[in-house]
Amino acid sequence: MSEKDGQETQLQWHSESQLRSHLEAILMVVDAPARVEDLAQTFQLEEGYLQQLLQTMSRQYEEEGRGFQLREIAQGWRFYSHPDSADAVKAFIAGNHTQKLTQAALETLAVIAYRQPITRQQISAIRGVNVDSVLRGLVVRGLVEEVGQTATGAGLYQTTTEFLERMGLRSLEELAPLAPFLPKADELDEIAKLVEEA
Repeated sequence: MSEKDGQETQLQWHSESQLRSHLEAILMVVDAPARVEDLAQTFQLEEGYLQQLLQTMSRQYEEEGRGFQLREIAQGWRFYSHPDSADAVKAFIAGNHTQKLTQAALETLAVIAYRQPITRQQISAIRGVNVDSVLRGLVVRGLVEEVGQTATGAGLYQTTTEFLERMGLRSLEELAPLAPFLPKADELDEIAKLVEEA
């Protein structure tokens, strides 16, 4: 099987096993749940077939007792760490309190601090990279928390009192005046939309 002739890039696979490998690779790197419609278009396959295949993959991962899950959320599919492994993940990320934050974590934390509340998509739009794993790490460390959702269901994140304590601040008003150099909220929405459409 392959994509329709005439497209510049042709995705090819010779078995369902290889197709599953391609799907796994895509779902490992997506910033938001991948819609079956988009996956079907990528592989030039029927949506119903792909939906059934993803459901089968999800069920098999669960039966095999994997440390991750393939979940259908927000009309799309994506990998998540298994809830049963939450304690192990938290221990790994937060257990070593002497471990310094990475440059990526510091940059993400700065964006949130100056533009909170903010969605993951907006953070990614500003930084130009996928911030999902970094954001999860900041949440586990207690520096960032989810505080609600937008009208479209996107999670909103802000810094915590733990963040203020670590920074030695009494309030966010004591942050250095960097905000004017970052996009405004309405500009963030437009940037995020453009990134999603790219």
